[in-house]
Amino acid sequence: MSYNIELKNNQWLSDINADSFDDIALAAFRHQYEHNGIYRAFASALRIKPEVVKSIAQIPFLPISFFKTNRVATGDWQDAAYTFESSGTTGETPSKHYVHDGSIYERSLLEGFETFYGNPQDYVVIALLPSYLERKNASLVHMARALMEKSGQPDCGFYLNEWEQLKEVLLRCEAKGQKVLLLGVTFALLDFAEQNPMQLKHTIVMETGGMKGRREEWTREQVHSFLKQQWGLKQVHSEYGMTELLSQAYAKADGIFLPTRTMKVLVRDINDPLEVNSRGTGCLNIIDLANIHSCCFIATEDIGRIAADGTFEVLGRMDHAALRGCSLMAI
Repeated sequence: MSYNIELKNNQWLSDINADSFDDIALAAFRHQYEHNGIYRAFASALRIKPEVVKSIAQIPFLPISFFKTNRVATGDWQDAAYTFESSGTTGETPSKHYVHDGSIYERSLLEGFETFYGNPQDYVVIALLPSYLERKNASLVHMARALMEKSGQPDCGFYLNEWEQLKEVLLRCEAKGQKVLLLGVTFALLDFAEQNPMQLKHTIVMETGGMKGRREEWTREQVHSFLKQQWGLKQVHSEYGMTELLSQAYAKADGIFLPTRTMKVLVRDINDPLEVNSRGTGCLNIIDLANIHSCCFIATEDIGRIAADGTFEVLGRMDHAALRGCSLMAI
């Protein structure tokens, strides 16, 4: 409880590590309770005050749906470096995440990627993201663009349905032994792989989830098995992120995710959302310290399982019955 958030030089961001994470998270909670009106109103409705919160499990987690109905901001700033917006379904209000300090996002993203995969300059970064490129303000597109800019390799690029061109680039990189990161939405990877079997020995294929009704729903195991078969891959990687978060988690095999330095995942009981644990199965709560200017404490609509070593799996999305159990209120 001794840490204090100082926003002037973002020193708190440099101080985050496994030992300091909880103390910085508690400091972020006190800071956001004081300076975020929506979050304070939510905590007050739960009758939770900063002085009674002694551990991260006691911190109130804002339901992710608040990003659909409110401008979630800590502080009195109005200017946003980026505005990330979710796709939503037809007739559904999209989430909007206003990002005040783009440098925090860039740093969290690039440091997290480098921890898992090394320097982006070593990769040709290719993004097969048709459903995201077809709309504005997708955080996944921004993530891919940031990695491409850091890479600087001329073969980096976005693809909608230019499959012949994409195949040529992949085969050319393979022939040179050039490492490639192929980042793709699940249905597009499946469509492309179905029509273009090849051997990808120097390519990391990273699926970001998302069938969005574009194909018959497959399990993660089915998706990974098919991609490995079509492309001769040993493993298929996965990325976990969302519009409302600035940090990511990565899985190098079998959908077993590990968060980056600025992120921690907890699990809440489906029937009692104030029962929060660091292990077990239930609804996922995310602490994202990079969200210092919005809200660091997000109650997602994902169901997952957290193992004893801190890795986690995403088992699916909550249905309406589970949502009623996992959500307490709406302001």
